[in-house]
Amino acid sequence: MTGSALVVHHSGRPEAVAAAAEAVAALEAAGMTPVHEEELAQVSDLAVVIVLGGDGTILRAAELTHGTDVPLLGVNLGHVGFLAESEREDIGEAVRRLASGQYDVEERRTVEVRVLRPDGEVEVGWALNEATVEKSDRARMVEVVVEVDGRPLSSFGCDGVVMSTATGSTAHAFSAGGPVVWPDVDAMLLVPVSAHALFARPLVVGPTSVLAVEILARSMSDAVLTCDGRRRIDLPTGTRVEVRRSDVPVRLARMSHAPFTDRLVSRFALPVSGWRGRGVNGSRQRGDARAEDGGLG
Repeated sequence: MTGSALVVHHSGRPEAVAAAAEAVAALEAAGMTPVHEEELAQVSDLAVVIVLGGDGTILRAAELTHGTDVPLLGVNLGHVGFLAESEREDIGEAVRRLASGQYDVEERRTVEVRVLRPDGEVEVGWALNEATVEKSDRARMVEVVVEVDGRPLSSFGCDGVVMSTATGSTAHAFSAGGPVVWPDVDAMLLVPVSAHALFARPLVVGPTSVLAVEILARSMSDAVLTCDGRRRIDLPTGTRVEVRRSDVPVRLARMSHAPFTDRLVSRFALPVSGWRGRGVNGSRQRGDARAEDGGLG
């Protein structure tokens, strides 16, 4: 591969600055032109984006590439780092493989988010991980009614409601008690947060479903919509938020074919010692189910 590669990192973290310098040197050695964010003119002209950091930095880079064919390669400098493909010590090898075309591109589904205000104003956003409706007053719950496919399901007071992609199931939705959904499952999740209701369980719906949350007029608190923890929209009472599958994916550079199970074990340091499974030839085998390397959740 030739061309330009954008290097995205957290400029306030010394480790990220050092990793960015290493990535720049590796790109130059591989015959590619490194570009920093302040130098970026046209995203679509890039061959790839290399992201050095945790999930928040990778989500910031996804904002830059959204709507283009430019793939992202995440290098984990965070803790859990589900949105990363490689680890810090693998930067040089990752760049070499990028430059030689030794990678696949995986498309991850996003969601389209529509905000319909009582005055008729409509705002449109998107998310790779999740769209979250949360109370804006810390001392009060927000009263909502949730809807699936145009039909009301339940109303309750809560701290919020997370509407997530399968990719985002290991992020905010997971911390709110939602299930882990394998990333190749074409589905969306709805997870209430601290809901005061008998029926307020996490829901998993199909790819053609439409999720909606309405802020009820009786609510003692307004709300705020947050997409991927980054983009915020205020939601006065009476506002309706609709979430549906988008046809615009985020493209990820993938260098490992390790199964998601191994990535999950690696990221959460799950105990698997003593496991005895069957190998590909049907024989019993021993060992840990540790991931070959990091990956995207």
